[in-house]
Amino acid sequence: QVQLVESGGGLVQAGGSLSLSCAASGSVFRVDTMRWYRQTPGKQRELVAGITNGGSTNYVDSVKGRFTISRDNAKNTVYLQMNSLKPEDTAVYYCNADVAASSLTFYGYWGRGTQVTVSS
Repeated sequence: QVQLVESGGGLVQAGGSLSLSCAASGSVFRVDTMRWYRQTPGKQRELVAGITNGGSTNYVDSVKGRFTISRDNAKNTVYLQMNSLKPEDTAVYYCNADVAASSLTFYGYWGRGTQVTVSS
C-alpha cells in the first residue's frame, strides 16, 4: 500500500503565504513525477504544478511567479510554496504522484486533500 499524506494549508489573508507538503509512504519503491492539483466546488480539478524526478517543473499560468514546487527525493516528499496568495487561489489542494510500489510499474496515487482559504 502507498499513501500520500498532505500537510499545511489553512486560512491566510490575500497577499500572504502558505506552504504545503506531501509525503509518499508505505510500499514505495520509486517515485516519479509529483504534482499538486486544486479543486473548487462545481469545477474540475486543475493541475497547479508538477515536478519530475529530475527536478523539471511546470506551472499553470495563473500561479507562475507566485508558487514554487520542489521535492526531496530522499524523503519522497513534494512541497508547494505559495506566495502572494489571492482569493481565487482558495481551493482544496490535492497531491498526486506516480509511484512504483515494488517494481517499475508506476501507478497514480492521490492524497486526501488539504483546504487553502485566502480571504480578501
